Amino acid sequence: MFLQQLINGLTVGAIYALIALGYTMVYGILEFINFAHGEVYMLGAYLGIIALGLLTQWGVTGWTLAPLLVIVFAMVWAAAWGGTIETVAYRPLRAAPRLSPLISALGVSIFLQNFVMLTQGARDQVFRRELLFSSDFNACGLSLASCTVSYTQLLIIGTALALMTGLTLFINRTKLGRAMRATAQDQRMARLCGVNVDGIIRLTFVIGSALGAAAGVLVALYYGVVNFHIGYVAGLKAFIAAVAGGIGSIPGAMLGGLLLGLAESFGAGYLSSQYKDVYAFVILIVVLLVRPQGILGNKRDKV
Repeated sequence: MFLQQLINGLTVGAIYALIALGYTMVYGILEFINFAHGEVYMLGAYLGIIALGLLTQWGVTGWTLAPLLVIVFAMVWAAAWGGTIETVAYRPLRAAPRLSPLISALGVSIFLQNFVMLTQGARDQVFRRELLFSSDFNACGLSLASCTVSYTQLLIIGTALALMTGLTLFINRTKLGRAMRATAQDQRMARLCGVNVDGIIRLTFVIGSALGAAAGVLVALYYGVVNFHIGYVAGLKAFIAAVAGGIGSIPGAMLGGLLLGLAESFGAGYLSSQYKDVYAFVILIVVLLVRPQGILGNKRDKV
């Protein structure tokens, strides 16, 4: 029972961590909460369904790399959406009062929800996992002591870890990553040093949106059903994970997402599944009371 809940929690937590990275990256550079990020995650799930439909038409769903193609398709298109949202909805308001971009973010969130509802329908959409994997893959897994780890769970955890590792290496080992860290520390000084601050900010939205879309595809793969309002609750929980881990801290967002997933899993398994959504707010309250800057955050940490 304990091991099973642990695996389930890590699976959901890895997804929360991917979404939380988008929140914490944007906040680390702009000190602004992108409340439309949950809808970008939702959009990624629908893009995964569209990609799966295209692969079915082209007759390549049986390929070993078909799942990778679905994720890459969703990430690329969501990245384009993220860059467009930053250019249209946020950049013109960068010098405006802090309430203005927040209202704009809420407007973008409502727009994306209604856009998906009108173009894809208001009913739940099915992600046909059997087109990517055999029934044995979806039903079977590895037996560890008293629990079973499905191959789908292993794929979700492995993909999330790979993306988070890649982001960490990109931030710490590349020239663009150093530019992002410099922009997060001091935008004016970064400009004086030759950094294209506007381009870096756009890149931050692009990367965060791509990671959110990957999380959307993984959720669609895990549950098999998506709808146009899944972004609200998941986005809110991912924001809580980012705050609990330390808003502006990438390792903090990862840790916060995993802890939130574990709390939900163990709470649903040992307490009550009816209050599954409450556990996230309990964690947030406790963290804010004990360590307001977050578990791994401090007042100066940004990206």
